[in-house]
Amino acid sequence: MRIFLWHVHGSWTTALVQGPHEYLLPVLPGRGPDGRGRALTWDWPARAREVGPEEAAEAEVDAVLLQRPEELELCERWLGGRRPGVDLPAIYVEHNAPQGRIAEMRHPIAARPELTLVHVTHFNDLFWDAGSTPTRVIEHGVIDPGYRYTGELERCAVAINEAVRRGRVTGTDLLARFEAVAPLDLFGIGAGALRGVEDPPQATLHEEFPRRRLYLHPIRWTSLGLTLIEAMHLGMPVVALATTEAPEAVPPDAGLLSTSVDSLCAGIRRLMEDPAEARELGLAARRAALRRYSLERFLADWDALVTELTGVSAAVSPQVEVTA
Repeated sequence: MRIFLWHVHGSWTTALVQGPHEYLLPVLPGRGPDGRGRALTWDWPARAREVGPEEAAEAEVDAVLLQRPEELELCERWLGGRRPGVDLPAIYVEHNAPQGRIAEMRHPIAARPELTLVHVTHFNDLFWDAGSTPTRVIEHGVIDPGYRYTGELERCAVAINEAVRRGRVTGTDLLARFEAVAPLDLFGIGAGALRGVEDPPQATLHEEFPRRRLYLHPIRWTSLGLTLIEAMHLGMPVVALATTEAPEAVPPDAGLLSTSVDSLCAGIRRLMEDPAEARELGLAARRAALRRYSLERFLADWDALVTELTGVSAAVSPQVEVTA
């Protein structure tokens, strides 16, 4: 089966392209957002291949995956006038939590019954108003990096992209309160502005995170970050704000969740003083992540949906090819 999609979210796409299909990724000179092609910072299998405008216009495509509103028009232009949801089965993947007032959280493809809207969390499905557009939830899956936890450093690992710009959304304003209890190491795009580690490769995160005593998730309002799930796979205990999907993702025996910053600070202090408890929580976190966010489950869910919408079965069952 051939699936046409743009490279928008590298970590999510890295999981998707481990599946059994052929994945066609638009590429343009300069590799801007509308033609980024394959990832340059992840290793993807050969079945995820780049196509230019001429090849895409003539390509046999079984389904399209959309991830941004503008891709509705882009897709028609790239695929020789074929309309998503009319001439080709089309799925819109929503990665983000909605913004704004509750009564105004109307999704950009609401009332589009010819499309299928897939949310990555149940929280997003609950809050987005999709109107008559059919919706599904396919939760994240990640390639298991293996158990690597040592917790040797009495520090907290934090991952936030664009922490300065996003401010209160990502809990950047709370970092000083947490840092008064234990040192923090911030990783992510733009982290250098806050004396953090600027946009490290995924392999570096997998090496450095589990040396810290715990993973701190100070996010107020965002979709569930894949980095949190990866930290759990690594065997790290989690301390997190009990907002959006975090209470679903992190069971009580895997970490400390609360909307009280004081309670979270007390929990951080306790884990810094009790490495044995931190290790036990981390082991439970890894078990929970493997159970709920395995790559095998993710690929099977996607294969089932695409087969349902297209009537075309995968040539083979999903084969997990670990390439990252």
